[in-house]
Amino acid sequence: MITQIVTLVGVVIGALTSFLAATAAERARHRRALATRWDERKLETYIEYASCVKEISGTAKRARQAGEGTEERQTHLAAMEAAELRRSVLFETLVLLASPAAVEAAHAVNLVLWEQEIATRRNEDTTADATLVDLMNAYHEQARLDLGIPRGALPG
Repeated sequence: MITQIVTLVGVVIGALTSFLAATAAERARHRRALATRWDERKLETYIEYASCVKEISGTAKRARQAGEGTEERQTHLAAMEAAELRRSVLFETLVLLASPAAVEAAHAVNLVLWEQEIATRRNEDTTADATLVDLMNAYHEQARLDLGIPRGALPG
């Protein structure tokens, strides 16, 4: 009778150990899958935001180059405004997903971009273009850090 109880206890301990190990492995797999999904979403958001900033900046330059009061200028200004609305939504997504340092870098980009947009609407020259390049480089660096991409060249 004692041997049967010892055998039964051994089976119960083995089953419990197996269950706990499987549960721990499943939780770890689930966490990795979630982390991967969020990293993919973050990457998409970083790229979309940067693309939108470049679109606004490029459209602003073209609007400043177009003649005052021309239909071409009005078309560029309308495109700039539409892109600004998209950038605003993308920035809110960044606030939710990105690291605080990346959000801060994007906010600095926003401030200079708004300066560029105001100058464009007023048809004034601006030095924001050069500043924007430096701030976008800082934004890219923070995005890379947040995504765990090492500094320097990307792995080949």
